[in-house]
Amino acid sequence: MDNKIIIKGAKQHNLKNIDLEIPKNRLVVITGLSGSGKSTLAFDTIFAEGQRRYVESLSAYARQFLQIMDKPDVDSIEGLSPAIAIQQKTTNKNPRSTVGTITEIYDYMRLLYSKIGTPYCPNCNREISYQSLDTIVSSILNIVNIKDGGIMYILSPIVKERKGTHEKTLQDLKEDGYSRIRVDKEIIDVSERDHLDIIPPQERHLRHSIEAVIDRIVMENTTIEKDRISESVQTAIEKSGGIVSVLFGKDEILFSQKNSCPNCNISIGEMEPRSFSFNSPFGACGKCHGLGIETEFDPDLIIPDRKLSILDGAIKPWSSGQFSSFRTSMLKDVGKRFGFNLNTPINRLSKNQLDVILYGTDLRIKYNYTSKSSDSSWEYSGKFEGVISNLQRIFNETESESKREEIRRFMIEKPCESCKGQRLKKEILAVKINGCSIIDVCNLSVDKVIDFFRNLTLDVSSSIISKQILKEINNRLQFLSNVGLNYLTLNRNAGTLSGGESQRIRLATQIGTNLTGVLYVLDEPTIGLHQRDNKLLINTLFKLRDIGNTVIVVEHDEEIIKNADWLIDIGPKAGVHGGQVIAEGELENVLLNPNSITAAYLNGKKTVNEDYKRIVIGEKFLKIAGARENNLKNISPSFPLGAITAVTGVSGSGKSTLVNDILFNYLSNHFYKSKYKVGINDGISGVESVDKVIGIDQAPIGRTPRSNAITYVNAFTYIRDLFAKTQLSRERGYKMGRFSFNLPSGRCDMCDGAGVRKIEMQFLPDVYITCDQCKGNRYNNDTLEVRYKRKNIAEVLDMTVEEALEFFKNNIPIKNKLKLLDEVGLGYLHLGQSATTLSGGEAQRIKLATELSKKDSGNTVYILDEPTTGLHFADVKKLLKILTRLRDLGNTIIVIEHNLDIISSADWIIDLGPEGGNNGGYIISTGTPESVSNDPKSYTGKFLKDKLNSVKNNEIVLKNS
Repeated sequence: MDNKIIIKGAKQHNLKNIDLEIPKNRLVVITGLSGSGKSTLAFDTIFAEGQRRYVESLSAYARQFLQIMDKPDVDSIEGLSPAIAIQQKTTNKNPRSTVGTITEIYDYMRLLYSKIGTPYCPNCNREISYQSLDTIVSSILNIVNIKDGGIMYILSPIVKERKGTHEKTLQDLKEDGYSRIRVDKEIIDVSERDHLDIIPPQERHLRHSIEAVIDRIVMENTTIEKDRISESVQTAIEKSGGIVSVLFGKDEILFSQKNSCPNCNISIGEMEPRSFSFNSPFGACGKCHGLGIETEFDPDLIIPDRKLSILDGAIKPWSSGQFSSFRTSMLKDVGKRFGFNLNTPINRLSKNQLDVILYGTDLRIKYNYTSKSSDSSWEYSGKFEGVISNLQRIFNETESESKREEIRRFMIEKPCESCKGQRLKKEILAVKINGCSIIDVCNLSVDKVIDFFRNLTLDVSSSIISKQILKEINNRLQFLSNVGLNYLTLNRNAGTLSGGESQRIRLATQIGTNLTGVLYVLDEPTIGLHQRDNKLLINTLFKLRDIGNTVIVVEHDEEIIKNADWLIDIGPKAGVHGGQVIAEGELENVLLNPNSITAAYLNGKKTVNEDYKRIVIGEKFLKIAGARENNLKNISPSFPLGAITAVTGVSGSGKSTLVNDILFNYLSNHFYKSKYKVGINDGISGVESVDKVIGIDQAPIGRTPRSNAITYVNAFTYIRDLFAKTQLSRERGYKMGRFSFNLPSGRCDMCDGAGVRKIEMQFLPDVYITCDQCKGNRYNNDTLEVRYKRKNIAEVLDMTVEEALEFFKNNIPIKNKLKLLDEVGLGYLHLGQSATTLSGGEAQRIKLATELSKKDSGNTVYILDEPTTGLHFADVKKLLKILTRLRDLGNTIIVIEHNLDIISSADWIIDLGPEGGNNGGYIISTGTPESVSNDPKSYTGKFLKDKLNSVKNNEIVLKNS
């Protein structure tokens, strides 16, 4: 037992009471068809129980800060270790999170820059050094000589931007004899106060500053004594630890014995790690608060079509809604004053007239308004606020997040004017090591950062100080490089990372901890990874194993499977037909198992594209000229129309930039008047040969438990209509809305149609229990009494797609919708399964099924981003058939892909590279799979050649004219 994890009676979800022995300290791969139960075994059973046991061993106080997972449905699990899950979900949507912060590399860099960074004056670029007491006093006297009277305060900063009420600090200052204290820029006389409750308790969560007033000097008709200033400055410096602030009226100058520029009277104070944090007020740019971007209203989004008039709905945010008629009436009166009418196209208005509409006017205008609904009228005179000013006011004042989201559609992001998108204060950006600021280094790719720190030239003292810090930085950077992420920049926003990238970042972070005796559970770490970099990932997994850990990987990638120490194949099929252990053991033994579908594909008995027929490329192309966005190097690729094109290349080579940021955004703007930002290019031709574009990505189809697959494909409407037409529904007067769990009429009152209730457990995690009233059925008893073919609405929602196909076989609209879900490999999904439980690959296939259900013109461009994510070989075969069907109707399919089965089946390939990041962005090879496979410059071609050699004679047929 010491060397095995022994599972008995696992019945979670679709698992069929399985017993299993998994060897410890091995690389274990769990594979099988999509929906067969792999993730249920790995995450919902093994990881959930391992994490639950570890957390329950902690104190009640500690447990309140950790999430305890539900106890899985399993008889027993022996030999479990503390478990860590590294899943494929995007790391963080927080705009403040970057690759540098989530790997903690940026934290070490902040420490490094605060200890050995050289500060320069942000104005004159001179090196800043120690400022003596005499220098500070001389600077103050020089300023006094040019001031004409007034009062000068010499202040000693005691508290700098810290939360709390600071009563003890204030009391101590008074007891030390200070009669005046400045709190949050306001000077307060405390000499006669008994209670120093200056900062109210309700503001304790805010940051406050406190300064002792060392001296107050009236500068009128008086000769200021140098000795007095010198003594006051010295007192201030001693009390604050080297800093003194001098206030002349509204002007305030900070002096420091450290880091001050004598020429510009600028001091950056003592450098601390928090000074380099864009999440702290000490370092963050004051204008954008460390985000690096500002949002503003874009007139082109507010008035997308300037050929329209106001009456035609040119002003988009005012063209509909509760107050649209009132605002139109206001604009009519504004037009009378400024010489335009509501029928005038926007592009015929003068600049001044358009500015008045957008930004308002201070001139008083007489308004007359007649309400159509109440037949009342009234008039008044006043200023006109303007569309943008009105939207900005509502955005600032509303408490409705949905209203803010609605208004955000008319806003754009741009780099902050103050920090130029660099997030930090200019004084902090002027601190450099080897001529580079901390943000300069973060803007480099990981491989360039490795070179930067490797080639640092430091003096002896700096070398001693930085030795341990640099060791930690270099280790973490090397881990990122080892998992194939050397093309990422440390400043890359975490929200822009793919699921595979974020998972590999967490994997790299875990390697850095050097923990042993841990159970790691990974979910498809190869997502978004080129075959060239697979070996790096495999070596990383081996390293985790070799230091004494058990690594369990849910994976479909052939190379990972073939490098496993132990293989577990779950099946035989998906959903209710899965949940069994079909084969287990070392690879050689599994390959001999006749019941394993996985084995059949691995040993060559089956191939994904055995029935696939490729076409010959025609003469029509979509052509992009001079693509230069991000790392693209002025390339001009051509996408053949009516064909399947695979865009390939190593991770970070520019595939998504080319296809999504340039081509899709351009086509979407062209066909749908969208306002996406199109990446830099010199023009796109061939658009006249297509009539629409459809992007199918892996974003969730819904973010609430009420969203599900059948509502997304619009099948639930037909199902509810069937129930509404039953005899009992007609007798009771039930309409379709009665059978929606989003409306109060028919759903359970206790759980509001969710089927579960949340129980708050104080210091324990919240517990979700099946609703006592509806027993998880979501509907009230009256609604559940209505039956169609002996089943109520809850029982129908509990069916799988496969079961529902048989149940609704005589209802053509429902059958057609469900058939498409089954064809994209989702027959195992339950009709009412929450969208929040779906993987990115499942969400993408549901979108694909939805598009297949629509009437097709044959001139559509379909753009898919790694559609094979989460797919078994057999499921990839199904996907390929669907893509082929779309192509054979005359549509154009463009796929960003790493899967060699899809790439080798494509009609055309555009291979980017040669590397990722700055070293990518070139077209390395283009043409048929055979021609790319023979190109020695292409990394993709090298792996493609091996794949093509294993595929039996693809039949090439001429494209229909």
